Amino acid sequence: MARWWRPELGLAVVVLGLGVFVLVGTLDVAAAASQLGIGPRFFPMLVGGAMVLVGLFYVIDVLRGGHGDPEESEDVDADAPADWRSVGLVSGIFLAFAALLNVLGWIIGASLLFFGLSVALGAEHKVRAAVVAAVMGIATYLLFVKGLGVTLPGGPLQGVI
Repeated sequence: MARWWRPELGLAVVVLGLGVFVLVGTLDVAAAASQLGIGPRFFPMLVGGAMVLVGLFYVIDVLRGGHGDPEESEDVDADAPADWRSVGLVSGIFLAFAALLNVLGWIIGASLLFFGLSVALGAEHKVRAAVVAAVMGIATYLLFVKGLGVTLPGGPLQGVI
């Protein structure tokens, strides 16, 4: 490969491409604005636009000779092997969430997602993690459904909240 190609450029192009993908995908979303005046396209457009900007600046930086610096954090061992167990658990939890979201609904599914991720990533207080996960599931549901007017799957709790 040419000398100008480096892994940093690959990541920059991926970020740029994902930003474009988010923006193009958001154009298909059609819904009225909420009481706040913000519709369901606002945040995806904001995130997609930010990704495009960051990707563009990153591509320019890499092409000008910029490069990633090695990890220098005092609490990270750069020579330690990857924790593939945690990667597998987190990936499995996200896949289960995606597969069961319509069956369980947002509140139950998101609560299980948040709880599963916290336990997989080392939460010591399981009861506290469960309470926080339930609060987060309910709060995000209310924010999106009541605040932004976005429809999320209700599952068995349809009509309760």
